[in-house]
Amino acid sequence: MPYHVIARDFAGGEDALRERSGRIVRALIELGITDAVGVPDNVTRIIFNLLDAEPDLQVVPVCREGEAWAIASGLWVGGRCPMVIIQNTGFFESGDGLRGTAIEMGVPLLVLMDYRGHHTLNKPNTDSAATFFEPTLRAWGLPYRFLDNGEEAPILGAAFEQAQRTRRPVAVLMT
Repeated sequence: MPYHVIARDFAGGEDALRERSGRIVRALIELGITDAVGVPDNVTRIIFNLLDAEPDLQVVPVCREGEAWAIASGLWVGGRCPMVIIQNTGFFESGDGLRGTAIEMGVPLLVLMDYRGHHTLNKPNTDSAATFFEPTLRAWGLPYRFLDNGEEAPILGAAFEQAQRTRRPVAVLMT
């Protein structure tokens, strides 16, 4: 099912976003991800569409980001290898879902988060979502790293390994 959102300009252009999304999806398949749980946004919509076309991977769309943590945690309990894909604004909404399920249960989740507003940091009219994001990640004790273009596979792999080793969610931030 195609995931529709209001497409907005991506800093690198639509072609660059498609290429990057393809590299991300290939890396997730290599890691053995079985389920992608989340809410598509302007940047992750292509990732969701590409994942949906993969026969060995199940996309589980949710209505609210807080549901993503519980559903992914339940899939993990059932023996699957899920991940969560959300935007930073959805992360703000979903904090108690993260705490009450994935953190409390010790679920090793790879989390891909779109960093809305990153390009506005330290500029006039900074997007408040960007201003609050990293301090909130640190306050919740959620380890994170940035996704660099061309380095998707090693960065996602390192975050996946850290999540497995620590039995905690680990975020990879898309700027």
